[in-house]
Amino acid sequence: MSPAFQMVSPKYFLLFVLALSCMHVSALSQVYLTKDDALKQYFPSASSIDRKTIFLTEKQAEAIRSRAKARMESRIVTYYVARTGGGIDGYAFFETHVVRTMPETFVVVLSPGGAVRAVEILAFHEPEDYLPPRRWLTLFQGKTIKSDLWLKRGIQNIVGATLSAQGITEGVRTVLSIFELAVQKDHNDREEK
Repeated sequence: MSPAFQMVSPKYFLLFVLALSCMHVSALSQVYLTKDDALKQYFPSASSIDRKTIFLTEKQAEAIRSRAKARMESRIVTYYVARTGGGIDGYAFFETHVVRTMPETFVVVLSPGGAVRAVEILAFHEPEDYLPPRRWLTLFQGKTIKSDLWLKRGIQNIVGATLSAQGITEGVRTVLSIFELAVQKDHNDREEK
């Protein structure tokens, strides 16, 4: 054994190896855009961006899961409404899910009528090889809950990033279902009163 290794105690060597492995994990992690930056980017002229929270009933949650054909982790939904004057500019929903073992976070931006304006990845903590390209994310633009939002059907699959693509596609279907069955319904109910 070399003299350098003989001088290092096993405890410090273990700490050194642990530090190197943490550096490796953080090197894989990438944050591209913060939530606030995404809201500013997609609603640059909004006079206000309000955070809203919906507490779904079990019946609403089941209807959303059924419509989206996807799991929903929580019945508490937070989203953002951008307004200019009295009108709504659009909505933003932030979704996080685990790809393989690490999470990805993305934003789904909707028009006032509920069509997808944009999908953008904000943070990706898996290796970059599993990151869907930006051009793939544009496949969602203009889609609604009535669109064919399934991999290998209305949305192309990505070789090497299937789990990421599946998670994002399910997330978009879930957001559109939440918008249709909870957000838009709540907004319409308030206008009728």
